[in-house]
Amino acid sequence: MRVMLVGQKWFGAQVLALLREDGVEVVQVAAPAGDRLAIDAADAGIPCADPGRALPAAWVPEGTDLILAAHAHCFVTAGARARARWGALGYHPSLLPRHRGRDAVRWAIHMGERVTGGSVYWMDDRADGGPIAAQDWCFVRPGDDAASLWRRDLAPMGLRLIRDVLADLRAGVARREEQDEALATWEPAFDRPALRASGKR
Repeated sequence: MRVMLVGQKWFGAQVLALLREDGVEVVQVAAPAGDRLAIDAADAGIPCADPGRALPAAWVPEGTDLILAAHAHCFVTAGARARARWGALGYHPSLLPRHRGRDAVRWAIHMGERVTGGSVYWMDDRADGGPIAAQDWCFVRPGDDAASLWRRDLAPMGLRLIRDVLADLRAGVARREEQDEALATWEPAFDRPALRASGKR
């Protein structure tokens, strides 16, 4: 299996380590310059560059089987997805279609939810809206904040789900379950400044 990895930070670096441990060929990494993932890719001799805010088709190497997004804030374009045999997969730390958006963990805690989870999903042009490939859940414990819930449950869950989905793909199984739009929610960045009154009524 030939994978292009798009991501950043600790989770991106952990997914790179997982792929290499499982014998997956990482043909290209897209990560911000100087990021932990970029450094680990360079140390492993894997080509790496920073595409900025969007991944164009030209950046996807010929013969790529899958684009994998791991803590990616770079939009994987339709052209890029079309260049990969299976398209693109991402991990989102919520029980999609609940809590689409970049601060899913913080919103789940803020809304007082006692159960949340993680989803590996097939990326499309909608934010966190593509079909589900794998999903699992966990409790939100009293006193949890986003960091503790991520470290204890959601990050390990993401690595496990990614590994499971890749094993399925290698066996020729590609699960796709459409999200129920009637249950979908989307929230903006949690620390977005309050909208100021525009003077309009």
